[in-house]
Amino acid sequence: MSILADRLQQALLVSGEASQQSPSIPMDSRRLFHGRGCIYPGYEQVTVDLYAPVLWLTFFKAHDDVAFEPQVIDDVIRAAQTHALQAVMVQRRYLQDSPAECVWGSAPDEVWAQRGDARFTIQLGGRQNTGFFLDMEPGRQWLEQRADGKRVLNLFSYTCAFSVVAQQAGAVSVVNVDMSRGALNQGRENHRLNNLPTDPIRFLQENILKSWGRIRRPGPYDIAIIDPPSFQRGSFIASQDYRKLIRRLPEFMVSCGDVLLCLNAPELGEDFLRQQVEEECPACEFVARLMPSEDFPDADPDQQLKLMHFRYHAAE
Repeated sequence: MSILADRLQQALLVSGEASQQSPSIPMDSRRLFHGRGCIYPGYEQVTVDLYAPVLWLTFFKAHDDVAFEPQVIDDVIRAAQTHALQAVMVQRRYLQDSPAECVWGSAPDEVWAQRGDARFTIQLGGRQNTGFFLDMEPGRQWLEQRADGKRVLNLFSYTCAFSVVAQQAGAVSVVNVDMSRGALNQGRENHRLNNLPTDPIRFLQENILKSWGRIRRPGPYDIAIIDPPSFQRGSFIASQDYRKLIRRLPEFMVSCGDVLLCLNAPELGEDFLRQQVEEECPACEFVARLMPSEDFPDADPDQQLKLMHFRYHAAE
């Protein structure tokens, strides 16, 4: 049995056992195989995700051996058959437009990302990302633990998963800010999908670096989540622009407010964010780096998603 096949069998057994505790709720969505962490030799460009009842296989780079992809696909199909899933879909990120196809079974018309009893709209195929980031789960758990009664700012909100989690955890308000109208519309749909009222939720379509007045107005905030793209030409380049976000924190945070700074740039390590905060907002105290998800093991922790918890202390 290959490393991939063995890992998939183990991960699906764990997921199946967990779902038996709540038979009416589909298995939680998760990364089943994370080759990109470079701990499975030969599989560095392969990932497999579970969006029940679909296994979502991604190839990030073409392999020199033409037999490699068919063998990987066969392993994933066998895992899907063994665990009574309905379909296997394959995305090839190394090709233009990242095409996707169903290679086994029949994909349902609608597939959601599942988190407990919460659902999030996703799109399997047609774009690079599904619309729900599985590796952000430690951040969602962090927010869930402290959102009750709080006012939350969600910068670079994308499809507003943090907003759904905050509202379910008792947040009194959430302000979501993103440049993409489509992503914000999907965020509204995520709230409706979970039967959440949108009256206390704002969806602001703004260029964040140019819209601080509109962002400050609904504040101040008890919690801020800042999750920018690492590199988006013409919009945001983390190595240059992250400090511009950090220096604004005193303008919209309450004293002793919690800030989660997120960075998904393998070339920029934990020290980058800590230095930026020290230089631009020394009133922010470093609390902890959140432990990465066990579903995303990595040979080099600095290559992983960085989720950094700071606490802002206003000057007395």
